[in-house]
Amino acid sequence: MNQNIINARVTFRNSPIHILERFTIRDLENAYDQFKEHSGLDECVIIQTCNRIELFGKAQNYDINKIKKTWASLTGLEEEAFKENIEFVENGEALHHLLKLTSGLDSMVVGEEQILGQIKNSITAARNAKASGQHLNNLFDKAIRIGTRIRNSTGINRGGISVGSMAVKLAEENIDELKLKKILLIGTGEVSTLVAKSLGRRGYDFVVTSRTLQRSQAFCETMGGKPIKFEEVLSGFEKYDVLFVATTAPYFLVTQERIIKAMKERKNGMMILDLSNPRTVDEKVATVGRVKLMNLDQIAEMVEKNMKTRLNKVKSVENIISEELSVLEASMKRLDAEPLVKDVFKNIDSLREKELQKALQMLNEKDEKKIK
Repeated sequence: MNQNIINARVTFRNSPIHILERFTIRDLENAYDQFKEHSGLDECVIIQTCNRIELFGKAQNYDINKIKKTWASLTGLEEEAFKENIEFVENGEALHHLLKLTSGLDSMVVGEEQILGQIKNSITAARNAKASGQHLNNLFDKAIRIGTRIRNSTGINRGGISVGSMAVKLAEENIDELKLKKILLIGTGEVSTLVAKSLGRRGYDFVVTSRTLQRSQAFCETMGGKPIKFEEVLSGFEKYDVLFVATTAPYFLVTQERIIKAMKERKNGMMILDLSNPRTVDEKVATVGRVKLMNLDQIAEMVEKNMKTRLNKVKSVENIISEELSVLEASMKRLDAEPLVKDVFKNIDSLREKELQKALQMLNEKDEKKIK
């Protein structure tokens, strides 16, 4: 490839959640500007989920150290932090990784649907920010189509469990008579949607809060649950037996101080599941008596128990990816060659015009009129 496609990533595979969240990029529009200005990237797309932060880029010449330095400046990290946590691949390996992402093969829950939607949102955001261009737009569009086709043909997205339903299953395993308990869901995003779907399917009543009551109301209209004011929740955690926290905030929403206060007014224990990245529950909450705190790292343990059906299909998916990869690489090479081909035809047209003019000059007026 004349143009290099690169992928730099920090994921759950090599970084626990408390490390992973430190690499989260808060201001995406600024990040796109910084990566393009300081890292030698002509195009870039950033994918951020609760299990990964990834950068895809296109460049003729790039410097991985400049990419790390830019990423570090955006997150306030030292460059040293990237040594053990970042993975970097380029060209064929980068394309292969993207196909694994869109097919669900690289997810914590193999075949899960959520990542495909997140990738679609990521390329849309990059397009809107004018950060991606012809190469990455083309690559992501094709990878999304291939990923969808793989899921439909192999069924790898069927017969498994989502992050949301895993969280609910954990609550069921740890709390007796969950249907009699008071359940709170904080957040109205994608993970909250998965939790709400799972709670609804199992027939659990729950309340939902978000920063605005209107958002909670809109969420409950489609996903079920009862909306409640955010302020009421923050001052009244003692009312709830189970908290599912799946939101974003630059600070801890559920603090040790608030939970200590709540537990003084409760006879029974409390379970808190933090599905946020970065975390929005202070880990010190786990030290409060009668409180059980679980986060995304611990959910990984349940993945192993629920993936047998899907894991049997992994080989089929890998075979299809290998076949599609060569087609995708050829497509990207053609894209690289387009400007060259255009130049060749432009030169041919120019040369033909010159030769025609020469020939016309050598003819008399009568012959010239015949040709025209």
